[in-house]
Amino acid sequence: MRILLQRVQQAEVIINKKVSRNIGVGLVLFLGIESTDTKDDAQWLAAKVAKLRIFDDQKGIMNNSLVNIKGQALVISQFTLFAKTKKGNRPSYIHAAPPEYSKPLYLQFIEYLSHEINSTIITGEFGAYMEISLVNDGPVSIWIDTKNKE
Repeated sequence: MRILLQRVQQAEVIINKKVSRNIGVGLVLFLGIESTDTKDDAQWLAAKVAKLRIFDDQKGIMNNSLVNIKGQALVISQFTLFAKTKKGNRPSYIHAAPPEYSKPLYLQFIEYLSHEINSTIITGEFGAYMEISLVNDGPVSIWIDTKNKE
């Protein structure tokens, strides 16, 4: 699993140009899943995201986690995180898991993260066309890949 997380002041997702969902202070999580990913990867990644100390404390030092600040999370499925661009100009997504494999893991990640932060997770819609707007706070953007846990 790969995740690109962005610390935000606020964010919104518009799904199929109709449905709008938003969060305040917290994280936008762009989640990519490949065929070799497992529930263990989802659980490890949810715990890592929830406890990552990237929010400022009273002294302006990144000492607080999403749990500490009682922040919100917006999770967006994004198979393009597995784009291969080595050859040619058209990215290949051969390593991205097909929807029948990735959707259950996407939902499992959301369940694990909800448990970790003890809050409801706001989501996009798996496989739908989405427009995301966000105010990146910092900016702070971090890439995590479960294949590189050490």
